[in-house]
Amino acid sequence: MPNIKSAKKRVLVNEKKNERNRMLTSELRTAIKKFNTAIETNNLEVAEQLLPETISVIDKAATKGIITKSSADNRKARLSKKLSDIKSGKKEVVIKKDNKTIAAEKRAEKVAREEAAKAEAKRLAEEKKAAAKEEEEKKPKTKRATKKAEKAEPEKAEAKPKRTRAKKTEE
Repeated sequence: MPNIKSAKKRVLVNEKKNERNRMLTSELRTAIKKFNTAIETNNLEVAEQLLPETISVIDKAATKGIITKSSADNRKARLSKKLSDIKSGKKEVVIKKDNKTIAAEKRAEKVAREEAAKAEAKRLAEEKKAAAKEEEEKKPKTKRATKKAEKAEPEKAEAKPKRTRAKKTEE
């Protein structure tokens, strides 16, 4: 810690300037990130509205000494060119997805696959049940049902050979 009064004052002034510089740097980065996010999400109307605001923040940072005048000019030119290239069609926007979006899409796909598998299993079970029911209806359950079926359908009854008991022969 300084002992001389002027050195103490210089420490306080430097802290104030450092705080101001950090605030302006943060504001500059935030403005540029907002503009880039608008472009990455293919929201050109918002990007057009944010461009003058972003240029204003860059100019303010340059006049306060946060960045140099040439650096400010280069940044403004890059942002303007990026927007004009996308508008003219020279560049296409590749929409970037963050990890949360990717994870949500994977979960949605997994749920959809599971639902499709359940629906398929249910459909197969119903088909199997219907086939079993048809088989059950085809074969008679009792002798009485067999006789009724023979009376109802005489052609089928005639086609089957009748069983007869073999008579015992005495010898």
